Amino acid sequence: MDHTDAETRAVKDAAQAGQRGDWAHTPERSNMLALRFICLMALVCGRRITRLLLPPISLYFLLFAPAPRRHIKRYLFRAIGPHAGWLDGYRLLHAFASTVLDRVYFLRGRMDLFDVRVEGNQALEAEALKGRGAFLLGAHVGSFEAMGACKHNSLHKHELRLAMLMYPDNAQRITAILNAISLPGLRPHVIALGRPHSMLALRDWLDGGGLGGMLVDRTLPGSENQPAQQRGNNIVLPFLGHPASFDDGPFRLAALLRRKVFFMAGLYGGGARYDVRFDLLADFSERAPDPAERERRIRAAVEAYVARLDALCRAYPYNWFNFHDFWLEDSV
Repeated sequence: MDHTDAETRAVKDAAQAGQRGDWAHTPERSNMLALRFICLMALVCGRRITRLLLPPISLYFLLFAPAPRRHIKRYLFRAIGPHAGWLDGYRLLHAFASTVLDRVYFLRGRMDLFDVRVEGNQALEAEALKGRGAFLLGAHVGSFEAMGACKHNSLHKHELRLAMLMYPDNAQRITAILNAISLPGLRPHVIALGRPHSMLALRDWLDGGGLGGMLVDRTLPGSENQPAQQRGNNIVLPFLGHPASFDDGPFRLAALLRRKVFFMAGLYGGGARYDVRFDLLADFSERAPDPAERERRIRAAVEAYVARLDALCRAYPYNWFNFHDFWLEDSV
């Protein structure tokens, strides 16, 4: 067995053991009090003044968060090259802090503060108009909340309805944050997966022309209580030149419900600029003739997703906000 095979086996074994869940068990540094304070300051002082806090906040985390700094360094070496240094780490953290602040304004409906450009939404709108709905699979890249701009850029003046798909623990945390920040009428709909009626709720939402958005670049530990049709397998694929494990569960869900899958990204371009992009990844509308063909289609969709993410991280290296042991190098 050569070195590459050994790396792949180590990644696969660690992922199957549930070690990718380190990010899920790490306590969040932020809390509701801090979020409410930031929200209040952002609304009272305005975006320009509040952004003055971002440089010291970014520098603080760069200096005093050793574990995230280690993971950021590994990522930047792969996305940019060995010449990546402290300034690159600072730029990544500043971009992250900027999107966190802008989340307040997106969830308050202040689209007038931003220059948001949307690409590739025609095919997506066509699915919504047909009452078919679709899956939007993204990553911790840029801003998920920037997707709200699509409501204001619809070619057919059709309001796109987006639900956030997530597992119960994350759903509770995100719902609490949304309740603290957003206006009631602008609060995204949340569908918690892994519950007895999750599939019916999701199917009904999609049948009504709704879109289901999910960030799938993190693998949660499996649960025996999770319905069989929602469980996925870990697939090891090259990502930024090194083997990494990706969960095919969301793609299996799309295949089960026979929907199209789009890659989504709300890229932060600095200042007030965001570029929202959609790209068709897979079409599961037609039932596969046999199980083998279904498995082939699912794997092809995962490979297409990883290829899009790889290209995006190389083109926009300061937009990937995964500050944990993504390649499982601390566990081998």
